Amino acid sequence: MSNDQPSRRPPVKSTTGGAPMGSTISIVIAVVAVVVGFLILRNINNDGSSAGALPSGPGVSTPSELTTIPGLTDTTATTAAPAVVTPTTVPLVFSPGTVVVANASGVGGAAKTATKALTTAGWTMGDPTDAFGPAKRIDKTVVYYKPGGEQVAASVAQAFSTPTAVVVSAAMPAPIPVVNATIGDATVLVMLGTDLAGKALPLLAPPDTTIPATTLPTAAIGTSTSVP
Repeated sequence: MSNDQPSRRPPVKSTTGGAPMGSTISIVIAVVAVVVGFLILRNINNDGSSAGALPSGPGVSTPSELTTIPGLTDTTATTAAPAVVTPTTVPLVFSPGTVVVANASGVGGAAKTATKALTTAGWTMGDPTDAFGPAKRIDKTVVYYKPGGEQVAASVAQAFSTPTAVVVSAAMPAPIPVVNATIGDATVLVMLGTDLAGKALPLLAPPDTTIPATTLPTAAIGTSTSVP
């Protein structure tokens, strides 16, 4: 054999053949890192955009709708001033008719004193008299009227009334509860009880004003010996 023939070398293995295991793992790790990084960036962006935002949706009230908070007092609220009630006064009626005062208190001279006071106030007065029968002595003053004397009686009752003690008027009973059961032509009868006997007429003076005490009558019930 000739030595001039070139010697044959063994074939060189290609480096581009099947990829080694290390290269595959590196690629997988890189892909996972990209995905994780993307997720982290998205979470950061979401957190930044939602910071400071108020929740919304059905059942959620906005600050403008929260008008009352339990346990807290709104010091800016204003309270309306209470209404001022002005008491009304009914004009007094002095006529027509005559008023008679009957002493139903047992205090001597009480009817005469009340008659003078009502005369001073403006009413036309008849002679004072005494109460009779069961009404000889009563605790509470009452004013009676005949037909046509209703308004005058109401005004006289108002003159005797105080804020804490109101005198009422009513229709004249039968028989009339005074000596001889008559008051003549008078249309109004004041039965002066122990509550107002010896006291000044409230229309003319304070209700606590008193008149000097007088002697109580000692005559039997049904007689008219006491001073009206």
